[in-house]
Amino acid sequence: MAATVGGIVALGKFDALHIGHRELAIQASRVGAPFLLSFVGMAEVFGWEPRAPIVASCDRKRVLSSWAPFCGNVTPVEFPIEFSTVRHLTPRQFVEKLYKELGVRGVVAGENYRFGYKAAGDSSELVRLCEEFGMGAYIIKPVMDKNRYSRKTASSNSKERGQVSSTRVRYALSVGDMNYVSELLGRQHRLILTAKDKEAFTSSKHRVSAPKSCMLNLPPKEGLYENSSLLIDDENPVSCRVVIDATHIHLEFDEVDPCMHLTSRGPWKLGVEFGI
Repeated sequence: MAATVGGIVALGKFDALHIGHRELAIQASRVGAPFLLSFVGMAEVFGWEPRAPIVASCDRKRVLSSWAPFCGNVTPVEFPIEFSTVRHLTPRQFVEKLYKELGVRGVVAGENYRFGYKAAGDSSELVRLCEEFGMGAYIIKPVMDKNRYSRKTASSNSKERGQVSSTRVRYALSVGDMNYVSELLGRQHRLILTAKDKEAFTSSKHRVSAPKSCMLNLPPKEGLYENSSLLIDDENPVSCRVVIDATHIHLEFDEVDPCMHLTSRGPWKLGVEFGI
């Protein structure tokens, strides 16, 4: 039996887990147990160039946990589906799968949501099909982005209508505007660094450096970032400055480098949160 039985699934592409995605989860939580239905393997199916995720896979549960206060103190659960198994489904077949195989009793989607093979279905068809199968359908307006960069990002993507989107998050990271990134995400951006052992990190008394190959998700552009924090295994944030260059990320501390206290045994996971 699927974990989603009796639940309410939010539909979308949840790359950034931004405030628009959070709004879908909030609506789902008002009706039942909230799930995010995410598709795995879209890049492979469509032959897209590999690119770093905005949120590291190992960090997604933490982000979803932070949404609990907005969702009636319930943490939304991500439910992955291999995209290849649903790609050729018609809109009707897709809704039928939600009903018969996943056992959901309702869906939440944005008013611009499209689904089914070649995106043949829209939100109005989603409502009609859900009614046919006895499921609830809740369509919400997108969360709009009033930031000054809106026109630039909209012009590069025909699907942009001024709403908060993962495209906008990627753009804000590419220009190093961490205040804008935080507005879109509803939280500070966290970069995850991992290594099998301590030797991957080069440490001195007040500085630790790591090659970009240690990064599990998308960093901002090269530059200096003040008012940031380092977290070792998600605990005890330590203030630092971050410098990103062409090959490495460098963390600079006023106090002694906290990584000097790491034992040689790993693997190690460091989180870097960028201040605004």
